This record gives sequence, structure tokens and C-alpha cells, in this order.
Amino acid sequence: MPAIDYVSIVKSVYKDRRSLVSGGIATVLGVSACAIKTGSLVLYAHAVLFVVVTVLRYIDFSQFRKVQLGPTDVETAAVWELRATFWAGAVAFAYGSWCFSSMVLVGDPVVELLAFVTTTAAMVGVVTRNFGLDRMLTLQLIIAITLMSSGLVLKFNVYYFVLLTMLLPMLISMRFLAADVRNVLLSAVHGRVEANRLAGQLDTALETMHHGLCMLDQDGLITVVNDRAEMVFAGFVAGNWKGRPFAALIAAAAARGTVPQRAAEKLLDTVAQHGVGKVILRLANSEYCEVTVSSRADRTVLLFEDITDRVKAEERINYMAHYDALTGLLNRGFFSEQVNADLDRLRGLPPGNAAMLIIVDVDDFKHVNDTHGHMVGDRLLVDTAERLKRVLGRGTMIARLGGDEFVVYRSGPAGADNPEAIAAQLIETFQEPFLIMGERLAVNISAGLVVQTDLDGEDLDTFMVKADLALYKAKANGKAQAQLFHEQMDTDYRYRQRLKADLAVCVAANGLTLVYQPIIDLRTRRVVCCEALARWNHPEFGAIPPSVFIPIAEETGLISDITRFVLASAVAECRNWPDDIAVSVNISARDFRHTDVKGMVEATLRDSGLPAHRLEIEVTETALIEERDAATKILSALQAQGIGIALDDFGTGYSSLSYLQALPFTKLKVDRSFVVDVVHNPRALKLLKNVVQLGKDIDLKVTAEGVETEEQLAVLAAHTKVDHIQGYLFGIPLPRRDVAELIDRLAGVSYRAQQPRKLVNQP
Repeated sequence: MPAIDYVSIVKSVYKDRRSLVSGGIATVLGVSACAIKTGSLVLYAHAVLFVVVTVLRYIDFSQFRKVQLGPTDVETAAVWELRATFWAGAVAFAYGSWCFSSMVLVGDPVVELLAFVTTTAAMVGVVTRNFGLDRMLTLQLIIAITLMSSGLVLKFNVYYFVLLTMLLPMLISMRFLAADVRNVLLSAVHGRVEANRLAGQLDTALETMHHGLCMLDQDGLITVVNDRAEMVFAGFVAGNWKGRPFAALIAAAAARGTVPQRAAEKLLDTVAQHGVGKVILRLANSEYCEVTVSSRADRTVLLFEDITDRVKAEERINYMAHYDALTGLLNRGFFSEQVNADLDRLRGLPPGNAAMLIIVDVDDFKHVNDTHGHMVGDRLLVDTAERLKRVLGRGTMIARLGGDEFVVYRSGPAGADNPEAIAAQLIETFQEPFLIMGERLAVNISAGLVVQTDLDGEDLDTFMVKADLALYKAKANGKAQAQLFHEQMDTDYRYRQRLKADLAVCVAANGLTLVYQPIIDLRTRRVVCCEALARWNHPEFGAIPPSVFIPIAEETGLISDITRFVLASAVAECRNWPDDIAVSVNISARDFRHTDVKGMVEATLRDSGLPAHRLEIEVTETALIEERDAATKILSALQAQGIGIALDDFGTGYSSLSYLQALPFTKLKVDRSFVVDVVHNPRALKLLKNVVQLGKDIDLKVTAEGVETEEQLAVLAAHTKVDHIQGYLFGIPLPRRDVAELIDRLAGVSYRAQQPRKLVNQP
């Protein structure tokens, strides 16, 4: 028996003191009446016995009421069971002995009848009171039956024997009746406890659910509702809605505007049809609730789930999929969808509409990032987006393509927009400096525009190509300006694409050639170095200028292959020159980014056997701006080996002085723009003198580029400390045989044909 049941049964034995007292008084009166009738002292003694037993049992009951018996305190309950059993046995003895004395010692039929009836009634009471404790009940029945049976037997009367045969089965069956009552009542108690437990668990489940739940009966009334569902209902319409129609609740909410009308109708239709489904409700407090409807037979269950976080997360994901995270503008993918959809719409309309696309690029944005940091750069992009939105206004789609590039699209009736005016307005808007994090930045933009009225066959990709061509032209013209696309640009573009393909074939077939421009010592007029320059002779277009094919090579990634070819060929040719003459090779920014320049140079010198001091590496400020960290590390390692490092085109970049201090240069090559006016312009001469003096002050050899006349040479010799001269005055870039002849001629030695020296590793 479970502990809780056992303790409960023990408690039930001590529960009713009133029935104990009333039964005891009735019995004492009955015994006393019998004693008075017969005058038997034995019966008087039994009356006293009943009084004593009743009083002592009452005291025992009273003491039990003072005990704090816990629901599982089995040990204490066992003690009180023994006490109850003792007094129960005493009661059974009192009744049984009364019956025995009445039959054997008194012999009065009335007394016998009264004793038997009272004792039998007492035994029935025992069954109803003590059915839960089988040991107590059995003890009482044994004592009572034994004494009653003994009295009947000792009468030695056949009728008394008949009475005994009738009485014994009845009294014995009381034990089994008590067991049945105990089992029935315990089952009922267990069922009630289990029902209470399940009800408690259900209540707990309902109240601890993260979702709201309500159940509707066959009439659509709300019969079950948990706290969360009531909170949801309170957001619909205030009040207690349990027992009221759900349809009325939703209709009232729709009327108040706390639930959208269409969603309310869909929810009510699903409930009315006893269907299954989900309905999302957008509540008035900007929250979202998903209602799951389930029906079975004539009952409907609705589950209310707060999906606000999920909806907002989906909205954020959708936003990220369509908009740029930094500027809030459309991203490339969403912009493409919108523009192509608009172009499809325009193609379905009668002629007379136009579409305009503008690509906007922030000039020298990388320089801003490098000098002011990425936080300032990001803020600049955000402010650029704001200016674009302000100047272009509504009806314009603006997107960020990535990096510092933006794209603008607008469509409408042909002639409604003036592209030149829009371009001028864009450029003018960015004339005002930006104020970012305490920094005042003067930043310009370049823009490429394309306007198309014939939209058949046009798509966004075509627009982008044309706008890119216009942007490229704007930057080539000096930046900070806008360029409108015209058809010649398309022709130039196709020509450029042809050159890209043909250059790749040429480089793969080693079809480029080298020429060498001598660098002359100003004092001795002897060649001290030759700059190696690549040349491309196209089979169809003839000679392609380096200013055309070198940018193409950098754009297509061929520049490193060209650098490798120039380096190997130039170093090999330098082996054929006198030992005091070096060769100079240009390295581009892309080489530092994608090629192991240090390994390439070291391998070339090792294979050729040329001493390191006879090789000079030239870099431009553009290369240093784009790949400063990589260039610094590589050039320092090469200079440590004795290789010369020259800064080319000095004075045309942004931060020349900082580069002079930070990088291991051995030579400064002053750009031709400083030399061109030195003969007639004192200001130009003074500037050149100061630039040269700057190089000399930090122990650099200084080369003046672009010397083309004797007058320029004389001025440089007389007024500057220039070390070397490079320019057409001493020769245009020459093929290998011609430059060798020039070297000998300027050295005062007649040209002699000679066999080339073998390379160290040449078989």
C-alpha cells in the first residue's frame, strides 16, 4: 500500500469522535437497562466496562488530534495504528463478553436479544469505520465472534445452534465486505488523485505554454483558454471572453482595427469550416501572431504563437538581400531586378520613352582609406549616398555596386531630363568638402552617363557597359567630371576588347619585343644605365603604344607575365654590355599584389649571373599607393642585396615625400613635367632645382626625364645638381643591337660586332 494511502487510512480511524461518544453512550444505556431489569451485578460490571473503554478511547482520539502526522510519515502512523488496534480489541471484547454473559450467566431472553442486536450493529459499524485496516478489523471480528459463539454453544439449545449457523457466516462475511469497501474506496481515491494530478498537469501545461491556447465547442464558444491566450484576446478586445463566441471576438477586433479585416475573415472561415490551417495576424502594436487552427469532431483548438521576432528576422534577411548594409541603397542584385523589370515595361509601351543610367565613382577613394582609415572611408560612402539621393530626388533608383561605385537609373518621357544638366549638378554637388569625424575632406566624383530612347534589345548589362565606357573616358580626361556616352566609345570599347584578346595571344607566344632607352651621366656623357621597355607590334594595327597595352595588361592580369619576360630578357642583354652599365626594369602595382617579385628577381639574377648592383627596379607612386605594405617589404629585401631602387615619375603622385622617407630608394627620377619649361620659365627652373636638391640631401642619385634639347641640357648642367639625363636628346628607345652601338659610341669606342656572352646557366 502506498505510504500516503496508509497514513490517510490511519487518520480516518481517528476522524470521528462524536460517533464514538454517541455509540458508547447508547451501549452503556442498553447495558444499564439490562442490568436494572435483571438486577445482575455482572451486567452492572459490563456497563462500567463500556464507560471506561469509551472514556479511554476518547482520550486516545483527543491525543491523536494533537499529532502533526505528515502524508508520508509511516512510522508515526504505525504507532497510532497499534494503539487503535488495542482499543478496537478492547471494544470487541466488551461487546463479545456482554453477549457471553447475557446468555451463560444471566439467561434473560430480552437481555440476550438486546446484547446480540447491539453487538451485531457494532460490528457493522466496525466495518464502516475500520475497513481500511485489515488487521484491526480481523482482530475485532475474531474476539467478538469467539465470545458470541461460545455463549451460543454453551446454551446447549438446538435453536441457538441454528442462530449460530446463521450468525457466523454473516459476521465472517463482514471481513470480506470490508476488504471490498476498502478496495472500492481506494480505487475511487486513486482515480480522483490521478484525475487531480492529470488536471493539475494540464493546468500547468496550459499556463506554462509559450503559446496561447483556446478550445471552442460545437457552438463556437470559448470553453478553454490559458493566460497567454487571454493576453492575446485582451489585445483584440478587452474583457473576459471565456464562454463567449470566438466569432464575436474576432469580428469586434476587426471592427476596432486591432486585427486586419482580411486576416480576420480568413481565420473565421477556417474555424467555421472546422478546417486546419494557419493564419498570420498583424496586430495593432506592430507585433505578429500566427494562429494555428486544428479541428476534430465538433471541437476546434486554436494555438496563438507570437512570431514577431521571426517576422522581423525575416524582414531583416529580406532587407539584407535587397539593400546595401552600409548605405541603405539598393544592392546590385535587387537593382538589376528592378531595372530589368522597368525596361520590360518600357518596351511594352509606345515609343517616346527614354532610360538613363549613370555610374558614379568616388575619385581616389583608396587614398582616403589609406590616409584616414576605413571608418572615415565608410562614413564617406554613407555621405556620398545621401548627397546622391538629395540631388537626384524621387523617381530615381540608386544602388551601390560595391566599393566606391554607385549606379543611378531613371526612366520617363524622352526629353524630360537633360543629361548634361544632371551631370553638371552631380559634379557641382560634390565640390563642397565633406566634414567627417573632424576631418575636412575634399573629394570629387567621376560619372559616366548613358541615355537610350531605342530600348529594343537593350538590357541592364548593355547599359552598364556603355556607362562604364563613359566613366572610363571621364577618368582618363582627368577625373572630377562627367562624360556622356557616344557611339565612338563603343567602337573604342570593341577595339579595346580585340586588343585584350590579341595581347593574351601575343604574350603566350613571346611576341613582345624590347627596346632600351639610355640613361646618360650628365658630366661624363657616358651611358650608365638603360631602361628596358616593352613594345608590341600588332600584325593588323601596327605598333600599339605602351600607354594603351600596358593598362590592358594590368586589367587582364597579363602584366606579371610581361614583367617576367622584360626582366629575363633585359638582364640577359645587360650581360652583353660593359660591366659598369646597369639595366632598369619597371615593376607594376599588380606585380606586388599577385606575383612573388622578390623570388622572380632573385631567380633571374641567379640564372643570368648578372651582379645585383647592375639591376635597377623602377616603381611609380601609383604602385606604392595601391600596395604600400607589400612594396615596402619586397623593395627593402631587394635593396639589401645591392639592387638599385628608383622612384619613377617623381612629383606626379600624392605623398612623394612620405615615400622617400619610408622606402629604400637609391635613385629619384624627376618627371618630364619639371623639365619642359626650364629654359624659358625661371619659376620652373627654381622648382626643378629644389626638387633635385631634395633628392641630393637624402643621398639619392637624381635622373631628369624628358630632356629633348641642347638648351635644356645646358640649363640642367649649369644650374642643377642632376646626376643623370634621360630623353630623346640622347636617343629614342632603341633595339638591343642599336643600343649596344650607342653605348660604345658614347664611350668613345667604335662599335664592334661581338658574340653575346653566355649566361651562367646557358649550355
